[in-house]
Amino acid sequence: MTSVSTGPPPARRMRELRMAATGHPAPFGVTAPAYALAVSGWVAAAAALVASADVLAEGAIFGSGPVLAAHLVGLVLFPCAVAAAVWQLLPVMLRNDPPTRRLRPVVLPLLAAGVPLAAGIALDVAPLAAAGAVLLALGLVMLLAEAAALIRGAPPGRTLVVSRPAIALALAHAAVAFALGAVAFADGGPDPLGIPYARFLLIHLSVALIGWLTVLIAAVGRTLVPMLGLAATPPKRSAPLAEAGIVAGLWIYVAGLALGADGAVVAGIAVMVAGLSPVALRFLRVARTGTIGVREGPVAHVAVGLAFLLQAAALGVLASLGEVDAYRGATAAVVLLGLGWAAGVILGHLGKLVSLSGWGSWPPGPRPRQEALYPTSLWQLEVVAFATGVELLGLGVLAGSPATALAGALAVAAAALLAAAAVGKTLALVTRGRRRG
Repeated sequence: MTSVSTGPPPARRMRELRMAATGHPAPFGVTAPAYALAVSGWVAAAAALVASADVLAEGAIFGSGPVLAAHLVGLVLFPCAVAAAVWQLLPVMLRNDPPTRRLRPVVLPLLAAGVPLAAGIALDVAPLAAAGAVLLALGLVMLLAEAAALIRGAPPGRTLVVSRPAIALALAHAAVAFALGAVAFADGGPDPLGIPYARFLLIHLSVALIGWLTVLIAAVGRTLVPMLGLAATPPKRSAPLAEAGIVAGLWIYVAGLALGADGAVVAGIAVMVAGLSPVALRFLRVARTGTIGVREGPVAHVAVGLAFLLQAAALGVLASLGEVDAYRGATAAVVLLGLGWAAGVILGHLGKLVSLSGWGSWPPGPRPRQEALYPTSLWQLEVVAFATGVELLGLGVLAGSPATALAGALAVAAAALLAAAAVGKTLALVTRGRRRG
């Protein structure tokens, strides 16, 4: 008679169940310095705006002050904030960890080279600008390589909350915008690539603000804005049609600028607005119906930014049709688009994301509520000061009024200081809590 074993099966017959593929947000020690550097660049840019508000109102946009302010926003605030958000959000959204994540502490010092690059461009110090450009370019290449690895490593057949093609489109336009900026600085002539300098500069800014940042906001914000506003998440989609429409309109617009064809410029703006409309309506629905909605910085800045975006589009059309001075109209539109929309939306999310990063990295044991790490009242004041300042600054530029422009710049500077105070408070609370842990 053969005995039958009733014990557990041999260990070799057991197999580990495969868990759903996911990714991990970068730790607080990686994201916090990037967010701090981003908001520091924003404070410096606001100070430069105050110092050069009268020059900007007079239309001398190529003066050292306006150039410094623009490049502190474009080369410090934007890259550092986007890098931190990429490290914090994309691994979770694309459900994998990139093999290059150990290089993140190296990437941030390279991105900090945006500070000497901005100074070198504004002061026309070619060696300083060249050194900063090389270091910043290396940092951007490493950041883009990590994002590409995340896109490539996203698990097939699983639900992703962000579109891989849309992220790829945004990052490709970031590279193009940087290359166009390098051409503008290195060429030094009145017609880089055969395009009048003012139009070429507008192309460079449009590719950065629309092709890179607006597409990125549309792609990531589709999930992030409802999440932070506590609203219903959008249904799954098969293709990033909104982002594709924005990009199609952008390049029609760029072609119109390059060829001096005002009809194509107007058509491009119309296509961009049509492409962004579904995204804007979704964001406005979150502002109206979300449990948090506009009471906190992320959705409040989105709602305010959409108003500025609509004004910028209207100014672009009016300038192309000759209804307003083309030079002043384009400059005011860039202020509304670059500060009111792109910088505002990024700032609004920056404060919330740094508090979420700190809360997620809290040591084991009791932890505070996430709301305790986010100074809501400071961010509410910041939104009011920011919206007032950008509106006045845009009006001052459009009307050629130094007093109005200065009032707007001072309000923007107050908003920047409030943002810095809010981020500083969050960093202090988290650092103190982590030390206790």
